[in-house]
Amino acid sequence: SVDLVITRPGPGAGIRELLLIQRRHDPYAGCWALPGGFVDPNETLAQAASRELLEETGVVADSLEEIGSWSAPGRDPRGRVISTAFRATVPSDTTATAADDAHAAGWFRLDQLPHLAFDHAEMILASEKRTS
Repeated sequence: SVDLVITRPGPGAGIRELLLIQRRHDPYAGCWALPGGFVDPNETLAQAASRELLEETGVVADSLEEIGSWSAPGRDPRGRVISTAFRATVPSDTTATAADDAHAAGWFRLDQLPHLAFDHAEMILASEKRTS
């Protein structure tokens, strides 16, 4: 699978916001998570990441950077799922609209994130370490 850490400049100096979706389906229905999903057989990881981002939020990110892979057994209650995370920064006026299997989509300050599904907090932390 793929997951996306998408940030934009926030409303004040030094403030950044993170794009999250509220999951429509189990596991973790109703919880906030990074946009993402499963890779189709005919696409690369980067193609899947771009597709999932567009399908779930309507957001297009021009340049995706691979952060790393998460493979801990049990990270997904549906079974053995290995996820590769990508990151990108989009312009501050980028809007998101929930679609596909996202119940809602929204921008959250990085210093005020809700509880997240799966191991997405670890992915965000890894992305932030690459930024600093």
